[in-house]
Amino acid sequence: MIIQLLIVLGALYVGSRYGSLALGAISGIGLAILVFGFGMKPGTPPTDVIYIIIAAVTCAGVLQASGGMDWLIQIAEKMLRKHPDSITILAPFTTFFLTVLVGTGHVVYTLMPIIVDIAIKKGIRPERPCGVASVASQVGITCSPIAAAVVAFVTISNANGYDVSIPQVLMVTIPACVIGLLFAAMASYRRGKDLDKDPEFLKRIEDPAVKNYVYGSDATTLDKVIDKKAKLAVYIFLFAILVIVGLAFCQMVMSKEALAKLPKMNIAIQIIMLCATAFMIIFCKVDLKKAAGGTVWRSGMVAVVAIYGIAWMADTYFGNYMDQIKDMLTGLVSQYPWSIALVFFAVSVLINSQGAVVVAMLPLAYSLGIPGPVLLGVLPSVYGYFFIPNYPSDIATVNFDRTGTTVIGKYLLNHSFMMPGLVSTIIATFVGYLITMVFFPGYFAGL
Repeated sequence: MIIQLLIVLGALYVGSRYGSLALGAISGIGLAILVFGFGMKPGTPPTDVIYIIIAAVTCAGVLQASGGMDWLIQIAEKMLRKHPDSITILAPFTTFFLTVLVGTGHVVYTLMPIIVDIAIKKGIRPERPCGVASVASQVGITCSPIAAAVVAFVTISNANGYDVSIPQVLMVTIPACVIGLLFAAMASYRRGKDLDKDPEFLKRIEDPAVKNYVYGSDATTLDKVIDKKAKLAVYIFLFAILVIVGLAFCQMVMSKEALAKLPKMNIAIQIIMLCATAFMIIFCKVDLKKAAGGTVWRSGMVAVVAIYGIAWMADTYFGNYMDQIKDMLTGLVSQYPWSIALVFFAVSVLINSQGAVVVAMLPLAYSLGIPGPVLLGVLPSVYGYFFIPNYPSDIATVNFDRTGTTVIGKYLLNHSFMMPGLVSTIIATFVGYLITMVFFPGYFAGL
């Protein structure tokens, strides 16, 4: 059992060294060793979640290709430039809500250079807004109705007897994560030295070329002309999200007889997303080559491969050792059910995908007898991959900061994303747990 666990962890570690796509592929090697080398019964790949991700990412990718994403970024930039003194507070909430809308944190690539530009022009240390804004772009994943982590949580929970809907999940995660981000932003507000008092920065800009690089560049989307078709694509996309959330609300109040006549929510999401994609293609004249080559679609397909391999390997291992794992963990989680959050966080440090963590670990959590409301409360803890700064958005943020104040750190873990990531995740998990205690007091009465 220990040797096979080391194989699973080894596959995750090696995959993480090469990136998200490699995580899924190299997990396949781990899966092959478990199945063909040790004769383990293969688990079940998470096809339902994968289908939803494909539908949602395709829709968001077409939205990006239509120019609609540029309009959303432009609206965000106007707000940020209108209140530049508050960039450290506003930037993370801007990236957060963009992720909530489109279901992926990779929209941050377009907005981050603008955040850096505003901070430099106001003399604000860019590390302050950049560090927490990059974290916020990932925090928003557990708050998006079309994100893999949320849909997977609902799908797996329903299959395990906990009838929770997408709106119910969002009613916990959104306020919890917003409060967590607020604390992280406030902790970042005076972080580090101001640019005009930072001796390292001042020494760096003594070089005229460096000074011109820092102060001579402009990043903006305000000069882009957004046509009516791009705006129409945004309206179609937002309408699709509203339909999904509205349908989920309706299913919360419908009788079992009425529900039996409707498709399950995971099927409904796929249908609605595909229809929205089709309407954008037909009415907005989208260049489909741009959709397939865009960052949103490519990163989404990479996530599909990662979730496919990781979750299948994890399901194989845990499925074959469920009895032993229950014996080891039941005492701890029965006495401290919230401790499963530590497991989610630790796995997320290795797996750069919140959706993959949910798909791989949630079935195990339910098998240990942890109540659904408890798992919903600690859902924000599935974001832990800021801990080791190898995620693309974090690396890109470091590169976007022309002042060099946003850093990886000499000792790897002393990087610009550690503090806001820890503050946000810990506070959000704690608040989420409190919210579910209020909403579902019966589940916590004996805990």
